[in-house]
Amino acid sequence: MMAARLGVAWGSVAAFLILGSGWLADLSSPVWAGLLFCWLFGVILWSSFGVVHEAEELAHRLGEPYGTLILTLSIVIIEVALVAAVMLGAKTAPTLGRDTMFAVLMIVMNGLVGLGLILGGLRHHRQNYNLDGAAAYLAVIIPLTTIAMILPNFTTSTTGGTLTTLQAVSFSLFTIALYAIFLAIQTGRHSDFFEAATLTSAGESGPVPEEPVRRDTRAGPLLKHTGLLLASLLPIVLLSKSLAAIIDHGIKALGAPPALGGVLIAAIVFTPEGISAVKAIIKDELQRAINLCLGAVTSTVGLTVPAVLTIGLVTGQTVVLGLAQTEMALLAVTLVLSILTFSRQGTTILEGAVHLLVFLVYLVLIFSP
Repeated sequence: MMAARLGVAWGSVAAFLILGSGWLADLSSPVWAGLLFCWLFGVILWSSFGVVHEAEELAHRLGEPYGTLILTLSIVIIEVALVAAVMLGAKTAPTLGRDTMFAVLMIVMNGLVGLGLILGGLRHHRQNYNLDGAAAYLAVIIPLTTIAMILPNFTTSTTGGTLTTLQAVSFSLFTIALYAIFLAIQTGRHSDFFEAATLTSAGESGPVPEEPVRRDTRAGPLLKHTGLLLASLLPIVLLSKSLAAIIDHGIKALGAPPALGGVLIAAIVFTPEGISAVKAIIKDELQRAINLCLGAVTSTVGLTVPAVLTIGLVTGQTVVLGLAQTEMALLAVTLVLSILTFSRQGTTILEGAVHLLVFLVYLVLIFSP
């Protein structure tokens, strides 16, 4: 399977490197544009599953939280590559970074979390997780999303949800610094926050008592799976420019809402990881699902904001980060709801239903703002 996946992916890269400029020169035919989109969409999605598979292989060998960290960072690299390709190709996508980050927030924190908690509740009634880990994620997500997507609407140096050069540079450095501190916490002294928890006799959560687990940390298998992960990741980055050109053309030709571009990128990038999270919840591995979902959001905001602002500063493009009023309201509801969901031990179907409701409202507002 992996050999076939890599063969198709790298074959597609070769085809678009040689013939892509001619194929993309004229996208006026809806059939031709649709065929190219389906081809690239399918190859990138299939390659993303390869990235997930190899990341999970590394996870089994390295243990948590390193496994999900490798996966989330790989997925965010794909996202940044797609956003950068659209911004550099279209030159007229000032809100794409914002729309993609917001789509990731809504899809992951409401869509995936909602669906996962409903399925987990139906199967296991009530699921437990490590409160410390969820609190650590939210402690980073709340200020980063507020600074990146709400604060630009209220600064007075510029208008329209944009930032000055000083603000853009400062906010990027602050974001990277906080994300680096979070990674140090996650992989260092407080790595137990992100491991599966059990209830103590006092009703509090704590890490599951360690069991002797024999990890396969031999250099050979680790290097093999790392190489396969990179071999699956690189074609996605190389094909992203071609897919970005088709997405940009399709949105303009159909007169679709600009936010749809961010939704498509988020859906392409996070479908494999979302499937992994849902599978983990069904298997009563809620902690792994939380690491995947909240970790994806943390990495997205922590890495996409500096990347988008850097592209804007280097190319001179306008970057709009501030959300519209309805989107700010949805973001506020999502953050408050997430605090309530992940501030007490155990989740049920009710929390899942409420998250899913907010996600459905978001979808409606894309087409009817």
